[in-house]
Amino acid sequence: MSRRSVLKGGLGLAVGAFIASPLLAACAPRVGQSSSANAVAQGLGFEPVMTNRVDTVTVPKGYRATPFLPWGTPLTANAPEFRSDASNSALDQARQVGSHHDGMHFFPIDVKKGGDSSVEGLLVMNHEYVDPDILHSDGPSQPPRPQDEVFKELMGHGVSVAHIRQQRGGEWILVKNSPYNRRITGNTPMAMAGPVTGDDKLITKYSPDGTSTRGTINNCAHGFTPWGTYLTCEENWAGCFMNDDSEQPREHARYGVRQGNSRYYWETAAPASDDTDRFNASILADSPTEDYRNEPNHFGWIVEIDPFNPRSTPVKRSMLGRFAHEGVVFAPPVEGEPLVAYSGDDARFEYIYKFVSAKPYHQATASGDLLNDGKLYVARFNDDGSGQWLALDINDPVFMAQAQSAGVDFATQADVLLNTRLAADVAGATKMDRPEWGAVHPQTGEVYFTLTNNTRRSEAQTDAANPRAENAYGHIVRWREAESQQAEHFAWDIFLLGGDVGTSTPDTAITLTEENHFACPDGLWFDHQSRLWIQTDMSGPTMQQGPFGNNGMLAADPVSGELKRFLVGPVDCEITGVVTTPDSKTMFVNVQHPGESSGPGEFSSHWPDGNGLRPRSSTIVITRDDGGVIGA
Repeated sequence: MSRRSVLKGGLGLAVGAFIASPLLAACAPRVGQSSSANAVAQGLGFEPVMTNRVDTVTVPKGYRATPFLPWGTPLTANAPEFRSDASNSALDQARQVGSHHDGMHFFPIDVKKGGDSSVEGLLVMNHEYVDPDILHSDGPSQPPRPQDEVFKELMGHGVSVAHIRQQRGGEWILVKNSPYNRRITGNTPMAMAGPVTGDDKLITKYSPDGTSTRGTINNCAHGFTPWGTYLTCEENWAGCFMNDDSEQPREHARYGVRQGNSRYYWETAAPASDDTDRFNASILADSPTEDYRNEPNHFGWIVEIDPFNPRSTPVKRSMLGRFAHEGVVFAPPVEGEPLVAYSGDDARFEYIYKFVSAKPYHQATASGDLLNDGKLYVARFNDDGSGQWLALDINDPVFMAQAQSAGVDFATQADVLLNTRLAADVAGATKMDRPEWGAVHPQTGEVYFTLTNNTRRSEAQTDAANPRAENAYGHIVRWREAESQQAEHFAWDIFLLGGDVGTSTPDTAITLTEENHFACPDGLWFDHQSRLWIQTDMSGPTMQQGPFGNNGMLAADPVSGELKRFLVGPVDCEITGVVTTPDSKTMFVNVQHPGESSGPGEFSSHWPDGNGLRPRSSTIVITRDDGGVIGA
């Protein structure tokens, strides 16, 4: 069946034809159809919120949203208060909640003992990037940049671990002076693990043996492991480096390392420091042990953090691949079977990946070592509704033959992982419209992924999985693995197309209305009742001029197709990061970069403090007035 006939006849026809074949007989019923009574969500019992451009958080009638842990909140011992003029120092920022909140997870305080407390736990959140116009009192200085400004920006990136507790009256507070409260920043010492550890392309002045590194930056979405650790994912890290060599190595060029200067000019910090010199990845000495030509190769990984051990060293797990990781999501673990995880590369025409561990999962002994050995795959979405997982493995003869045919040489598995994007190119994977967050249905095992947008896709470049040229509004794709999560084949369809009122998704009953039209799906999460929460990340012009208003969050029942808008955020923000307590009665959502279009001292948003003050990224705590389950 040709791509054109698929698009003309509807995606459902393609998927239906594929399911009828013996290859995936075990996958029936069709993608999205319930195979268990438990797969049915408990309904969407709230009144939908209408779009708006108000500088506040709007939630349904009967709900309340309270700002919590905004940027600059004192976190660790002796941390100073946030100053409204943003005059806090780099050292202050290293002890305060970071900037631009993103993915996050709530760990019940007793989870290591098998508990599920809904009144106390560790809220762990990413800090994706910084806006220097807001971070500094008068905006950033021109290069060469003052060292303290650069250090403050590095301290604004990373992760915050916050010990929180619910009071009897329902209010959530930060447990001050808790030993769990912790900042991981752009300068925190870390270890490398997996096949890339000790590789020659990781040798630097800081790490002559290529086994250690420092810092995590551009921490976008996240994941959490079955053994109770947090995974933070490095996304748009490449722009923080520069390399002025006449020819960049493929480990730099394929990822977008800049020439001339980095995004923030960190390499110009004055006085000079080894902590900031590393952002110049040009060859400046006779040996890689004397410069930072290999420093960009230390980024683009998934980093494991143990939030319950403040003295633990974060570990970059290289077997999961190197790219612009949006997040990572695990299939429900099965005792005695390999562990499976999915991750998207958030850039136009990039890919969706799957990791299968070499060793089986056993609850009693599982640890991060499971992530150090296994096989990495990349997805091909065929036009007939079938799909294949293509191995990116130095020992796979098909992959190596493809590399040879393409004139690409991979010397080791470390080389493959350092050049994951190039390996996916060679394998012939499907180029997607910005794969971002993933979510696995807790009952059916179906995997959902947001494809945020891709306005650069031409009509000639469309395919069944990315069916719209100049895709400004994005969509959500889903698949069901054949036989088990470790399978190398799957069946897929499009769950939902973004767009204005009247947009219909083929082979479904879903037509968007004023109550649920949306654009640019990004964050994605299944709650404990299998409702799917969808968050949006439209650009400033789309929010300011389009029909969608400010970014927001919707809830969907994947079985019935019911879809409602639940939340609208303040001006110029992104809505991202969502999780509830185990009892589903408290929801945490992140509001990132309110006032993104602000200039120094000229703020387009004043949320959450109001009164003309500078905007601050913040978590919000959402509860129902009657104390009930969120979304029900």
